[in-house]
This record gives sequence, C-alpha cells and structure tokens, in this order.
Amino acid sequence: MRGRDHLARHLFHRRRPARHDRQPAGRRPGGGDLSRQPGLFEADAPPKRRTARAGDVQTASVSPLLDAPGLPADIRLGTSSWFFPGWRGLVYEGVHPQVTLSRKGLEAYARIPLLRTVSLDRTFYAPISAVEYARYASQVPDGFSFVVKAPAIVCDAVIRDEEGRGKVPNPHFLDAAVAVREFVVPCLEGLKDKAGPLVFQVSPLPRSLVEDASLLIERLGAFFATLPQELGGRRPLYALELRNAELLTPRLMRMLAETRVRYCVGLHDRMPEVERQEAALKALDGEAPGDLVVRWNLHRGFLYQAAKQRYEPFDKLVDEDGETRRILARMAAAAFKGGRKVWITANNKAEGSAPLSLLKLAREIAEIVA
Repeated sequence: MRGRDHLARHLFHRRRPARHDRQPAGRRPGGGDLSRQPGLFEADAPPKRRTARAGDVQTASVSPLLDAPGLPADIRLGTSSWFFPGWRGLVYEGVHPQVTLSRKGLEAYARIPLLRTVSLDRTFYAPISAVEYARYASQVPDGFSFVVKAPAIVCDAVIRDEEGRGKVPNPHFLDAAVAVREFVVPCLEGLKDKAGPLVFQVSPLPRSLVEDASLLIERLGAFFATLPQELGGRRPLYALELRNAELLTPRLMRMLAETRVRYCVGLHDRMPEVERQEAALKALDGEAPGDLVVRWNLHRGFLYQAAKQRYEPFDKLVDEDGETRRILARMAAAAFKGGRKVWITANNKAEGSAPLSLLKLAREIAEIVA
C-alpha cells in the first residue's frame, strides 16, 4: 500500500492553490499547510453544555421509538438524513420546517437511543469543509458514528444537469487525489472518531463503461489502492456501493478483498435482491468476514420520485417489506456474533417511514442476539 501512504504524505505537505473567492490562508481558520494546522487530528475537546433556547428542536417526549429494545454498541441503526417535518411525534417535538431541522435537528435525533448513526447524504452533492463536519460531530454523543457519502465529483462518471441527465464526461471520476483532498481528509479531521464508513456510491454508469466491466473494475481497484489506509492515527473504513448490477461479480469481490474495501449492501431497484447481495458479500469475506454496511434505500419496484409521492410525509409504514427486514436482521446478528461492527441506514422510501422501519428491524435483531 505504498501508493496510499505516499499520496497521504504528499497531500499533507503541500499548499493548496489559492482561490480568488477565499480569504488569504493567514486570515481564515484552517488555511495553509494541512500538516501545520493547529488542532488537526487532535483529541476532541469536551463538549460544551448549553441550555435550551427558544427555537431549539427538542426530541419527541412520547414516541414509539423510545420503546425500542437496546442493541449492542457495535450494532448501529440510523436513517438517511434527519430533517423531515413528518417525523413530528416520532423524532421531534412539535412542528418545524425542514430548514430548521437541517440546522438544529441532529442533536434531538441523536438523543433517541435507537438512532446511533445517520447517513450524511448532503456530502454526495458537494464537498463540505472540516469545520462543517466538526459542527455535525459536536451535535451527537460519544459512540455515535456517521455513514458518510463521498461526493459525486469522484463517484459519478458524468456531469449531470438539474434533471439528473448525464451531459459530459466527468474528468475527476475516480480521481484519488481529489477524493482525499476534498473528502477523506476533511471528513476525518472534522468527525474524528465519529467517522464511520466512507461510502463511495458509484452513480449509474454509461453503457460504454459497463460494457468493459473488467477495465472498470481495474480502475476502481487502482483508485481504492491509492487512498490512504491511515490518517492522523485513524484508519478509514471505505465501502463501495453500486447502481449497476452487472458489476456485482466475483472479479469485483476479489478487487475489494485485495484493497480492503467493504461492499456496501445497497437495496435499490437497480440492484439485485438482498439475498444475492448477501451471497456476494460472503464471496468477498471468505473465511475472514469484515464489518457490515447496509443502506436500505428504496422499495423494490419504485423510482425515487414515485416512492416519495406515495410515502410523504413519512410518518407511517405504507409498504412493509418483512422479508428484507428478516434477512437484514439475520445478517446484523451474524456479523455481531462474529465480532464485527454493523451500520444499517434506512431511507423513508424503503417502506414509508425510516424510523419505524428501524424500530421493527431492531426488534427482530434483538430477538436473535438475545
């Protein structure tokens, strides 16, 4: 893994080119040489306690989620994002607009014992700074762990318009230097020990790339082999999520094993059922299973927009998927019993309400691990 460490050292000991829309490095926090920034990868300061203020978001005082069974510390369940007004009475007390929940709701979300992770999805649409990551980390307790999506700038082979249509090739697709500079370094610097899986969700690929799957898998392997295995005393957990079922092959699993990257079980209409993905995961792990990362994204047979229209305001289960839930519970329990860590996040578009999906999932897991 010499290439990984060389890239990490290179990035930590070079100055980023100046940008005209920023203040000079000496006048803004975090400017200049990353290796000389005060506080970089230092231990977290004790969180400051503060009293509730008018306009703060409070945790729902009477919620079925509060009756969820306690799970082992290494099994973390959570939702994809947290700022849904329809979760009134489930997660949040009272009525709040989405913008308020986005800014102030995470702390209330993280007070619910069932919810010990969350998928940080906004990072897919644009990179964020270490300061922003640190702000999220300050809102959650110790033991909470974020699932963080890598930005599309390195995960999408094309640059898309507002309708999601690919227009031109993306020159930074699978660019490891950009991934480390814009994602891995600020994420680990800001979240520190609260960084969980760093998920590279590769968007649906053009047919021209998928037709030569072996070459694409080779490119993926070179990309992951270049990412650093250690930064600031922390070892990132990288995971790959797909949107092209054709790539789910033994060749891909061998590449992931060689680069020590986890396969993220992504439940989506574009991907095979959970049983086939579970089989692929077993092929990857062989006799040395790794941590389990699952993103329960979408009810089978639906597109995102159709599911959104059917399930809003996401306050109840509409289309329950008991079979998927049963398999996920079994997978989580097996991973825990094997001494591995588990992250499972659910989207509202999986069954209608992510918190309620997780409540039922937690009950099934608890029955197995008890």
